[in-house]
Amino acid sequence: MIDMEKIFFYETPVGKICIGEENGRITHVTWTKIPKEYVLEETELIQSCKKQLEEYFAGKRKAFDLPLAPKGTAFQQKVWKALTEIPYGETRTYGEIAAGIGNPKAARAVGMANNKNPIGIIIPCHRVVGANGKLVGYAGGMEKKAFLLELERK
Repeated sequence: MIDMEKIFFYETPVGKICIGEENGRITHVTWTKIPKEYVLEETELIQSCKKQLEEYFAGKRKAFDLPLAPKGTAFQQKVWKALTEIPYGETRTYGEIAAGIGNPKAARAVGMANNKNPIGIIIPCHRVVGANGKLVGYAGGMEKKAFLLELERK
């Protein structure tokens, strides 16, 4: 039997989210990108992820300690890894991320990879801003991005 992704839904300060897990690793924390095939099941790992997110929203957690398995291309994986290195409460530009992964002309491609990030908040794509420091693009919506950045500034 094929191990199917398990998902569960929770209410958070930024709306209802879907947390997904497959083979003992978190695959999704999302508002929009629900996997095509899944089993609705609240696993121990999903509960642990929910608990860490609750601590984050309460201002008690600045880093997550969860096994992650985001699905994407090699370039997307490289971008997502770079995002996890942005410190809590700080931001980087798309250009800075592109330069940091050794591809300084790829700022637009970094933006596209950000948009495809399946593990929002934990892989902190909300910490990436435009070249002028302004908030631009966020798959969850600009109000969620602003909320998360403000939460981390406190």
